[in-house]
Amino acid sequence: MLKLGVNIDHVATLRQARYAGRERGEPDPIEAALICEAAGAHGITAHLREDRRHIQDRDMQKLRDSIKTRLNFEMANTEEMILFALQLKPEIVCLVPEHRREVTTEGGLDAVGQLTILTTSRQRLNDAGIEVSLFIDPDLAQVQASSQIGAQFVELHTGAYGEQFHRKKERQDELHRLVDSSRKAHELGIGVNAGHGLNTQNLSELFRVPHLIELNIGHSIISRSVTVGLATAVHEMLHLMRNYPA
Repeated sequence: MLKLGVNIDHVATLRQARYAGRERGEPDPIEAALICEAAGAHGITAHLREDRRHIQDRDMQKLRDSIKTRLNFEMANTEEMILFALQLKPEIVCLVPEHRREVTTEGGLDAVGQLTILTTSRQRLNDAGIEVSLFIDPDLAQVQASSQIGAQFVELHTGAYGEQFHRKKERQDELHRLVDSSRKAHELGIGVNAGHGLNTQNLSELFRVPHLIELNIGHSIISRSVTVGLATAVHEMLHLMRNYPA
C-alpha cells in the first residue's frame, strides 16, 4: 500500500503571517497534524528551516509529543539541525538542500559532491536509531551516491515532473527519469519515497513509477483544505493513492 505523509509546513506559514514572534497563534500545525492522522495519513512531515520562516522549534517538539504515526523531520545538513534531530528523535530525517531566498525547496541534494559529509551525518543519525532519507533529483548518479552514503531511503524530487506535467514530451521525459531512478534505488536496496509539486491532477501519471513506498504531499492538500476542509482533502488524496499498483 502506498503511504501518505502530509507536510504541514504551510499551516505554520499561515500562522506566521499574523503571529510571527509570538508563542501561540492560529492555525495550529499540531492540531492540523492530528486531523491528518485521524483522516488516515500514515505520517507527518515538517521542515524546520534555519530561518524559522514557518515551523518553529516548539512545533517540532509538540509534534514529537503528540502524533502517533511517523514523524519525518526535513532539515538541512547543518550541525545545529543534526543536534536538534538527535534530541528530538523523529522516526526519520530527510536531508534537504536549503537556500534562504527560495520560496520552497527548489532542487535535490548534491549527494555526489557531498559524499563524506553526508555519510558522517547519516551515521550519527543512524547511531541514534533515526532512519535517513536523502531528497535528490531523479538522477542515476545521485541514486548511486545515496547508496554509497548508506541512506535507508531516497525521496525523489518530483518538482520538475509537476512543473512539466502539462507538456506531453517534457512530462514523459521526467517520468522516464523517475522510473529509472526508482528502479536503480530499488536494485541497490534503498527505499523510494517521492514528493514536491504533487497534486490530484498529476498523481495518476506518477503511478507509472515503480517501488514507491510513500508520497510526501503538503501544499496541494493544505490549499485544498481551504475550500473542503483538511480531513476531506486528506481523504481525497488517499482515495487516489489506492490506485497505485501493488
